[in-house]
Amino acid sequence: MIIDTHCHVYKSEMKNAEQIIKEAAENDIHLILNGTGPLSNREVLELAGRYDNVHAALGYFYTLADDIALDDILLLDKQLSDENVVAVGEIGLDYYHTKDNRDSQIELFERMLGLAEKHCLPVIVHSRKSIQDTFDILKKHDVTGSLHCYQGSAEMAKEFIKMGFYIGIGGPITHINNRKVRKTVNTIGITHMLVETDSPYLPPEEKRGEINIPMNIRFITGKMAEELGMAEEEVIKITTENARNMFRI
Repeated sequence: MIIDTHCHVYKSEMKNAEQIIKEAAENDIHLILNGTGPLSNREVLELAGRYDNVHAALGYFYTLADDIALDDILLLDKQLSDENVVAVGEIGLDYYHTKDNRDSQIELFERMLGLAEKHCLPVIVHSRKSIQDTFDILKKHDVTGSLHCYQGSAEMAKEFIKMGFYIGIGGPITHINNRKVRKTVNTIGITHMLVETDSPYLPPEEKRGEINIPMNIRFITGKMAEELGMAEEEVIKITTENARNMFRI
């Protein structure tokens, strides 16, 4: 088994989502589908209820920071009680495009972390150009989880690990010019890593220009094995066990 700990394989993102889910099952790949808003959260729950290799993570993304109402929070609170939910995600902060709504982003992130604490669920965190705020906020909450598509420094990764977090490694490890991710992998070691594809986004170098799919996860585990001087099957075994422990799969 391989566990793709972060992907968006549902109809509003990928028209052939169910075909891809079935293909993943045939290859013994389990998927943690990450919702980002009311529509995708509903889609994720429906798929997790029908496919044994699908697990649900539900959350409200930073893009909704100025739009989420109390009714939306109450709905998510109710949905998180579903037996197929393994995490609150995708949630987090992103200052890449704008910091104008920083306060709104932080407020929504804090609300999501509060729901994770209430439901005793791990979190799947997005952080782009916002790593210090992300760290400072997570320190205030009793949560663990994963840093999705980690883009911070190797030194900061060590600080997240001390807090009980795993570091999510995806397609960027294969990108020729992304030495930063490879440095992080070599610094922190396999015991604190998870694998993910972020499908349909962030395809590996070998699939540049194509829509990403969970079956591409072997390009990621292969590159991790190369960097760490390990057998790929050992990388798969350890990261799968990490994911099973964190998300109780």
